[in-house]
Amino acid sequence: MAPTRSQGLVDVLDRILDKGLVVAGDVRVNLANVELLTIQVRLLICSIDKAEQIGLTWWKRDPLLTGETGTAALEAENRMLSERLRDLEVKMNQLETSSARSRRRMRRAPDAPTQPDTK
Repeated sequence: MAPTRSQGLVDVLDRILDKGLVVAGDVRVNLANVELLTIQVRLLICSIDKAEQIGLTWWKRDPLLTGETGTAALEAENRMLSERLRDLEVKMNQLETSSARSRRRMRRAPDAPTQPDTK
């Protein structure tokens, strides 16, 4: 009995996942010898076991895939934003203070000396 088409496809997919397949390509858009856009495409198709063998394990650290997008990630982002807000408030207060000092100095400065009338 000859192998059916679906069995051939399964064999090809099995081999690709076992060995891996890399597809690489670049797309460049030029206008009048000026490069406007470059897109680099790198695609690796393989099984998870093969990916781990070659050191690719990004999915283990991705918060969207590990479920860590909940409380811990939000708390970390909240802390970072709070620190940035505090820094901005400190800088704003420093600017307001220095501006107020400058205005006070200008009000206290004596008037420019006038030239005596020599007539």
